[in-house]
Amino acid sequence: MAEENNVFKSYLTCQVCCETFKEPVSLGCYHNFCRGCLQSFWEQAKNKNCPTCMRKSSKDCLHTNFGLQELVDNYAGRQRADPPESRAVCKTHTQDLKWCEEEQRVVCLVCDQQVHGLTLVPLEDEVRNVKVQLKGQLKSLKRRKNTHKEIYDTYGDMTKHCKKQLVETERQIKEEFEQLHEFLHEEEKERMADLREEGKQKIQTIILEQENIKEQLSSLSEVISAVEQDLPPKDNAAFLTHPRDLWSGSVPQLLRGGLIDVAKHLGNLSFRVWEKMREKIRFTPVILDPNTASNHVVISEDLTSARHKTRLRQSHPDNPERFLEHSNVLGSEGFTSGEHSWEVEVGDHPHWLIGVAKEMVDRKVGLYASPENGFWCLFHHNGGYSNGFHQSLTLERNPERIRVLLDYGRGEVSFYDPKSNVPIFSYSDTFHGKIFPFFSVSAAGEAQTRDVKVCGVEKG
Repeated sequence: MAEENNVFKSYLTCQVCCETFKEPVSLGCYHNFCRGCLQSFWEQAKNKNCPTCMRKSSKDCLHTNFGLQELVDNYAGRQRADPPESRAVCKTHTQDLKWCEEEQRVVCLVCDQQVHGLTLVPLEDEVRNVKVQLKGQLKSLKRRKNTHKEIYDTYGDMTKHCKKQLVETERQIKEEFEQLHEFLHEEEKERMADLREEGKQKIQTIILEQENIKEQLSSLSEVISAVEQDLPPKDNAAFLTHPRDLWSGSVPQLLRGGLIDVAKHLGNLSFRVWEKMREKIRFTPVILDPNTASNHVVISEDLTSARHKTRLRQSHPDNPERFLEHSNVLGSEGFTSGEHSWEVEVGDHPHWLIGVAKEMVDRKVGLYASPENGFWCLFHHNGGYSNGFHQSLTLERNPERIRVLLDYGRGEVSFYDPKSNVPIFSYSDTFHGKIFPFFSVSAAGEAQTRDVKVCGVEKG
């Protein structure tokens, strides 16, 4: 029906203005035009040739083609039943304006004779085309607006989460330093007590020695006084019988080590305190990054263990680093070279994945943890073990710890039972970019072990 309507419309269209006839007139060559269009064309061309076939017209007087006018009126009536959009006309010539595709502008055929021969389309058709284009762009803009809104809302969530992280991290830092302060304060008290005890003992020893010397000085003074009194003023043979051994005491010696051993108390003091502190402080080779943890996993305060969230999911912001699916989390430090190892305490936990992953893995979809997707992992599920190639692995026992060895340069990721040092499985590949420790933990069920925990490598 639309096609028939277009054919009918083309029959009623003037070849000069490309619009429906207005007071149509016919030439001897049987071509029809609007009276005003034809007269304007002849005035501009300075001849009376047909605008279509260029045949010279023999008519001096133009008569209205009433049959054609009736068809035009009939068509106009049908158009009024379905009102068209308002028509744009030239204010000077009251001619319908056209759209010139080559010059991309609105033209009037009477005002712009130079556009004859160019591609002209009815202005309303071009308006409809533009509307179609704009509607398509509008859909795209609405989608883009929704994306902008989602990102804006995510930034809002990130702001709230940052404030929460700030408060929580400050609390944990204060707790850590309070423990360190308490340790240092107790260490200071203990060392000050040792110093004071040594000082007290040394001073007491010196005082006792002084008292002994004082008594000896008193005895020596008495002996000296007695001898001086007994000495005769002149030589007297009777004096030869006087005892000659006047003093039998030994010569006193200063005690060695009488002073405080300052070197013992101050020498390498910070280092010795640090060594003692190191015995109390635990070091973990891999720290989990909570900003990568999905909403299905809970990270411990010390960032060393991960547990599956069994009930309501957490509402972390959807930042680019975060996994959306599964209970995945990465280590905080990536490696681009060297050899690295760590152990993971899994106990009797029934469902976990342990290994490494590329930094650029897709974190927003639930990819299978295969080398093809950027993961090199050991799988444990319902008592069985497998790798990223869907291959089952046979182990003599279920180890409570798994040792992971990454040799970046050789492109190897190996898994061992650290208790027996028995190899479980090894991947061989070529690495590019950063490689991160990777962990995934599902529901523990009835198992006693609820978390998988990163540990240092135990020395055999």
